[in-house]
Amino acid sequence: MKHNILKSLSVATLTLLAAGLATNAMADTQWQKNHPRREEVNKRLANQNRRIHNEVKEGEISKGQAARLHKQDHQIRQEERDMASQNGSHITKPEQRVLNQQENRVSGEIGK
Repeated sequence: MKHNILKSLSVATLTLLAAGLATNAMADTQWQKNHPRREEVNKRLANQNRRIHNEVKEGEISKGQAARLHKQDHQIRQEERDMASQNGSHITKPEQRVLNQQENRVSGEIGK
């Protein structure tokens, strides 16, 4: 009897875990579908974040330089959020272009 209860609990736990993971994956995908411009901007910011960390790890930039670059990226992310808050959680093509230009400037500073 005890074994059956433990087995049932294990199955229930795994089912809930799988459902939670599926829900999270679907939510991310739905957000990406609903906000492709924001998704692209945020993916670029995440990529730049990884590049900055790698540059520090490899000793190519100092922690101070990394902090400055992270601050610039944070400002871009905040601007993206501010733009989206004014347009029903979306950003327009011209707004995305502005954000991409800002990201390009920061990207060019990484690894100098």
